[in-house]
Amino acid sequence: MRRILMTLLGLLVLGLGTAVYAQSGTGDLSNDKKDLQKDKQDPSKDNKDIRQDQKDLNKDRADRNQDLRDVNKDRKDLANDRRELRDDREDCKEGNKADCKDLSKDKADIQKDKKDITKDKQDLRADNRDISKDKKDLHTDRKDARKDKKDIRKDKRDIRHDRHGK
Repeated sequence: MRRILMTLLGLLVLGLGTAVYAQSGTGDLSNDKKDLQKDKQDPSKDNKDIRQDQKDLNKDRADRNQDLRDVNKDRKDLANDRRELRDDREDCKEGNKADCKDLSKDKADIQKDKKDITKDKQDLRADNRDISKDKKDLHTDRKDARKDKKDIRKDKRDIRHDRHGK
């Protein structure tokens, strides 16, 4: 009885092993050709995406640099307005009444420059976020392009194996 069970178990293992080996083959030649055709279309799309993301990244960097220049310009304007306010206050103390009228104008200029600086800083932060997102997007597009090239190589290898029966 033991001998029969061992023989049956051996036949079962060999039968299942053969079935699994047959199923794990490289596949059908026509399916591999279809996969290759689909994969060959992907690199051009990926390259287009990569170029577009690179353009977006360059535009965002240019915007960021312009906003940085605006912040620096507004800071200089603020310093000049504060200097003028200080000079007008000193002149007003000395008795020059014409400069006393300009104090409210100088204060308004200072407030306007502060608002401009705040707005430009917000724009700068938004541009930096956009740059970060575009870098991530560019990285994923390049990753996809590499994956597609690997898929093409694998499909070509599968076709070769199917043709040569390996």
